[in-house]
Amino acid sequence: MRTLVLLAAAVVVLGWYLTFSATRLDRLHARLEGARSALDAQLVRRASVSLQIAVSGRLDPASGLLLADAAHQARESGPADREQAESDLTRALHAAFAEPRSLDAFQGDAAGRELLHELGAACLRVQLSRRFLNDVVRAARVVRQKMVVRYLRLAGHADWPATAEFDDTPPETLAGGVFT
Repeated sequence: MRTLVLLAAAVVVLGWYLTFSATRLDRLHARLEGARSALDAQLVRRASVSLQIAVSGRLDPASGLLLADAAHQARESGPADREQAESDLTRALHAAFAEPRSLDAFQGDAAGRELLHELGAACLRVQLSRRFLNDVVRAARVVRQKMVVRYLRLAGHADWPATAEFDDTPPETLAGGVFT
């Protein structure tokens, strides 16, 4: 009788552990999808503001064209080439705002200052969203590497979580507190 009670207790504990692990993994996958959606929304916002700046007429024609093309590519890119397009947009922003005097055309009126503020906020939100996504990915990978999760296939057919790796550093002229 005692052996039967111990065996039943072991089965209950094992069942609880498996349920706990599966629930934790499910929550991590839900957070992962939420973080990926948030990052996508922030990337679209940054590209949209960049496009508004490019067509505002406040940049020199070459910088405006470069920025408009990069912003358009970032908005239209598919999942396979998204990271490269976002890095290209970051490089275009760096080129457009390389000199502190490039901000002069925006400082003259409220609409220009608002565009700079929106761009700075969008760049900051992209950085934060990417970092949050990568943290969730690392946490999900740790759980998915556990032996019980792998052998019992608790992750099902979910894809292996991938980090977002692209250059998201804002131009130095914007990062210096212009948009705060």
